[in-house]
Amino acid sequence: MLKTAEQIELALERILPRVTKPARYTGGEYNQIIKNWHDIDFKVALAFPDIYDLGMSNLGLMIMYDIINKHRNLLAERVYCPWTDMEELMREREIPLFSLETKHAIRDFDMLAISLPYEQLFTNALNLIDLAGMPIRAAERDESYPLVIAGGHACYNPEPMAPFIDVFVIGEGEEAILKIVGIMRAASHLDRETQLRYIAQIEGCYVPRFYDVEYHESGTVKAIAPNMPEAPRKVMKTIVPVMPPPVTDFIIPFVELVHNRAPIEIMRGCTRGCRFCHAGMVTRPVRERPVSEILEAMEEILDKTGYEEIALLSLSSSDYTHVLELTDKIGKRFGHLGLNISLPSLRIESVSTQLMDNLGDSKRGGFTLAPEAATEKMRNIINKYVTHEELLETAREIYRRNWRTIKLYFMIGHPMEEMEDVEAIIDLAKQVLQEGRKFHGNKASVNVGVSTFIPKPHTPFQWEPMDAVDNVYKKLSLLKQEIRGNGLKLRWNNPRESLFEGFLSRGDRRVANAVERAWRNGAKFDAWMEHFKEDVWMEAMAAEGLDPAFFTHRKRTIDEIFPWEHIDVAITKKFLTQDYLMSQQQETRIDCRHQCFACGILPKLTDLRRETAPEAWECPPVKKRPFHQPLQPKVPTVDSIPLPMVG
Repeated sequence: MLKTAEQIELALERILPRVTKPARYTGGEYNQIIKNWHDIDFKVALAFPDIYDLGMSNLGLMIMYDIINKHRNLLAERVYCPWTDMEELMREREIPLFSLETKHAIRDFDMLAISLPYEQLFTNALNLIDLAGMPIRAAERDESYPLVIAGGHACYNPEPMAPFIDVFVIGEGEEAILKIVGIMRAASHLDRETQLRYIAQIEGCYVPRFYDVEYHESGTVKAIAPNMPEAPRKVMKTIVPVMPPPVTDFIIPFVELVHNRAPIEIMRGCTRGCRFCHAGMVTRPVRERPVSEILEAMEEILDKTGYEEIALLSLSSSDYTHVLELTDKIGKRFGHLGLNISLPSLRIESVSTQLMDNLGDSKRGGFTLAPEAATEKMRNIINKYVTHEELLETAREIYRRNWRTIKLYFMIGHPMEEMEDVEAIIDLAKQVLQEGRKFHGNKASVNVGVSTFIPKPHTPFQWEPMDAVDNVYKKLSLLKQEIRGNGLKLRWNNPRESLFEGFLSRGDRRVANAVERAWRNGAKFDAWMEHFKEDVWMEAMAAEGLDPAFFTHRKRTIDEIFPWEHIDVAITKKFLTQDYLMSQQQETRIDCRHQCFACGILPKLTDLRRETAPEAWECPPVKKRPFHQPLQPKVPTVDSIPLPMVG
C-alpha cells in the first residue's frame, strides 16, 4: 500500500481523470488551511462518512476544523468517503484513504474524529476506517494507530457502534476534543489502554471497552456497568457554556454542495418539549448568540467567501429572543446586496407579522412550517400544540406577503394516530392552498412532506413502538391519492428505510455484529435510496440471531433498562416518564422558558455561565452531581498529568 503523501499525489494524478467529480478529492479550495506537517505536534483527521458534496455542508465539522486549526501546534485536515468508482480504483491501486489538504494517509494522523449525525452512516464509518488501512474493531488497534473518536447526534445511543470506536464524545465537542488532544499529547508514550483510562475521566467521553452489558433471557438489557474504576457509572453529556465564535472563513468548494450557503448558528437548544424530537431534548439548555456577533460574522463571511445565501440556524429560529431585532438589522445593513437570508425551523405560534415583513425582501422560494400533525388531538399528544385557526392565520399572512409556496412537514405513525388524523393532513393542505389562492390564484402552491415517526432515545416516546409497516403504507396510499393536482405536491420517505433507522437508533451492543456483517457483505451508503440493500441487512440480522421487530415494534415497559441507560443527557428518566404518561392523556406542557418542569438540566446549569440561560428561566437551588471515581493510586489522575500548552 502507498505510504507517503508524494506517492499518493502521484497515484491520484493517474486515476482522477477516470472518476466522476474528481474535484471531490483534490483539495486546494479557497480558505483551506495547510500547515507544515513536520512542525505540528498533533494531527487530527476530521471525517464525515459520506461524500464530499454532503460532508462539506456539515457545520459541526466546519466548527472543529476552525477551532483546532486556530492552535499553532495542532492541525486538522478533512476526509470524506470516496464514491464507489473512486473507492474501486483506490483499492485496486492500494491507495489508502488520505486527507484533502496534504494528501497524507489517515493512518499517519494522531486522531481520526468521525462525525455521526445520523445512523445510516454506520457502515460508511466502518468502510472509512478500513480504507485508512486500520482494523475496524477498536480492540485490535493499539497506540500505533490513530485514536478513533466519534461524535454527533447518532452517538447518544453509541452501542451499535461501540466495538468500533475508541471514544464517543457525548454532547458538544468543542471543548472536549481539545481536552482529548491534551491527554493524548501528554500520554503519547503510554499504551492505548492507559490513554483511554485518562480520557474516560473527561466529561462527555464514553469509552465503550470500559463497560459491560448483561441481558435478560428475554433479550432486554439487565445491566450496564463500568468495569474500570476510572469510568463513571453514567456518562454525562458535555455542554459548552458559551457558543464558540461562528465560523466565517468557510472553505469554498469546487463542486455544487447539497447546501450551497454559509451557516451561522444563532441559538443552540430548544425549550418547546416536542415529545418526538431527539434534538430538542438532548441539546438543552438554550444558549443564544448576541445580535452584534451574528452581524459581524455576516460581514466577515461576505468578505471572505462571496456566498449569496446565509442560513441562520437553530432548532426553533423564531424563538430566538432577538429575532425581530436581528432580521430588522440584517435588512438595513445588507438589504441592498440582495442576499438570500434563510431562517429555517420557524414555529407557527411564534412567527409574527413583523418577522414576515423583515424577511420579505429575501429571495425565498417558499416558506416552511412544520405542524407535524394535522389534528389538535395529535398535536396535544406530541406536545406541539397550535390551534387550527392559528395555523391558517399564519398561512394567510405568509401568502399576503407575496410568498407563493408554503411547505408543510408532517409525520405519520405517531402514537395513538388513527386514519382520521391522516385524513386531516389532506384537509389541512387543501385549506392552506385555498388561503394562497385568495392572493395568488393558481400560482399558489402547497408542498407537503411526510416522514415516518421513529421513537428516538432520550425522548418521552422512547417507550413507544413504531407503527406497523402495513399501516404506514395504507396511510401513505391515502395521502398519495388525495394530495395531488394543481398546486399540491407530496413528498415522502420510504417507510422501510425509516424502519432501518429505527432499528439502528434503538439497538443495543449486539446490533454491532450485524452492522459489521452487513458492511462486509456490501452494505454502504445506506442513506442513498439506490444503494440501500435491505436484503443484506435482513440477512445480517438473521445471521446474528436478531429480530428487527424486537427493537422497532415492541412497546417497552416503564421500568425497562434501555441500551443507552448509561448515557446521561441531563434530562432525567423521571421527567421523560412523566411526559410520556402525559402524552397518553393528551396533556401538554407549555414552553419551559416560562415555567420550569424540573427536567434535570438545572444541575448542569450551575456550572455554566448564567447569562447563557433565558432571562425568564429562574433556576431554583440545586445539588451538584457527585464527581465520578478518580483513577486508582497506581495511575495518576488526569489533573496530575502535566499537559503541554496548546498554542
